[in-house]
Amino acid sequence: MNLPTFDRQVYTQRRQQLQSKLSNGLVLLLGNEDSSMNYKDNCYPFRQDSTFLYYIGIDQPGLAVIFDLDENREILFGENASIDDIIWTGPQPLVQELAETIGIAASDNLGALASLLAAARKAQRPIHILPPYRPENKIKLAAWLNSSIEQLQQFVSEPLIRAVIAQREIKEEREIQEMDKACSISADMHLAAIQHARPGMKEYELAAEVEAIALANYGRLSYPIILTINGETLHNHYHGNTLKDEQMVLVDAGAETTGHYAGDLTRTFPAGAAFTTRQRELYNVVLDSLEHAIALLRPGIQYKEVHTQACIKLAEGLTAVGLMKGDAQEAVAAGAHTMFFQCGLGHMIGLDVHDMEDLGEPLVGYDDQLKKSKEFGWKSLRLGKTLKTGFTLTVEPGIYIIPELIDRWKAEQKHTSFINYELLNDYRTFGGIRIEDNFVITDSGSKKLGKSLPRKLEDIEAMRKG
Repeated sequence: MNLPTFDRQVYTQRRQQLQSKLSNGLVLLLGNEDSSMNYKDNCYPFRQDSTFLYYIGIDQPGLAVIFDLDENREILFGENASIDDIIWTGPQPLVQELAETIGIAASDNLGALASLLAAARKAQRPIHILPPYRPENKIKLAAWLNSSIEQLQQFVSEPLIRAVIAQREIKEEREIQEMDKACSISADMHLAAIQHARPGMKEYELAAEVEAIALANYGRLSYPIILTINGETLHNHYHGNTLKDEQMVLVDAGAETTGHYAGDLTRTFPAGAAFTTRQRELYNVVLDSLEHAIALLRPGIQYKEVHTQACIKLAEGLTAVGLMKGDAQEAVAAGAHTMFFQCGLGHMIGLDVHDMEDLGEPLVGYDDQLKKSKEFGWKSLRLGKTLKTGFTLTVEPGIYIIPELIDRWKAEQKHTSFINYELLNDYRTFGGIRIEDNFVITDSGSKKLGKSLPRKLEDIEAMRKG
């Protein structure tokens, strides 16, 4: 078995803190199941539920835990391996042994869990669950709770969601060390990409170099690699193109440690030895926006404000180049900058690359004082709320030249007082640029996670020529 990442006292204290924030009833946390790829026994690589990992730490399928808030007891549920299982998987610890490794005294089989939940429902005791996202878990929950899948929402507990978010969003020092490790491995992945890329290579050849670094560090990818010469497509997982001179390569890739903490970095670099003049100009516009945003990171500032200021800096740079015009603050207030920057500046990161996103952006990225926008561009900002010491997040401004968006807005005569459509039409095949690093919010500002990874244009070109 994979041992828990931290000492069992860590998990015991985390569970005690969670339970102290809730009043009565049963809390049910589900681990994940193996998920079949194309037939029952050929499964995707197993990934444990992150909240289950946070409180339980056991990285194997088929487990569940109950916290009985009224009787102050915890029970781990699962099935002991049969001899048929052992033939294929080797010896496995008993469920009771697993429970003992993380400080839970009681264990039982899943049939007993079904009976316990049925009795709780009959007694009209509250049952608290988190929003299920895996089909396997939805099916199990519906059976155990005598409910349809559509009716499971009645058991999803906002008090539980809020308690989990409040606890998980503030990273412990031991978590920050894991994330520092993830970001350092991620930096090595990007160094490999920058150093190996050559005109004539296929994107998939470069992607192989990137993924190899994650595997060589006993980790894996924290999300599918985005590696493309078509950087204007935000989540481009196609790797079939050939790199050509005077093109740029955008690589968005991160490693996940054995403890499942994630890194998420992006670099954009020339496929050849150097950036073209236009590429240099727009690269520095993105870099200036990134540096400005980083300087604003501190406890007490809303991340939506950091996003806004980064957009203004982006608009100022685009105005200097001639692609935008007029007052940058007015342009951002009107939303004209979203012609070039259609997404958000960043998101929370931790045990998930988009940390806790299964619990819902309205509570993870926003709060009771700040609600998420529904406007184009702004609606894609995953994190907007006030930053606190211990938050870990990404900062990733970009410029994306999307021909279809140019044509639509130009036909609508949209934001003509801020966008120079005549010059912009000459940039239709430009592509996209994104630069991204990960940070932890400190008492006085922020600290970058992971080893150094060049982001200045001159440093990247020096690596390309080396």
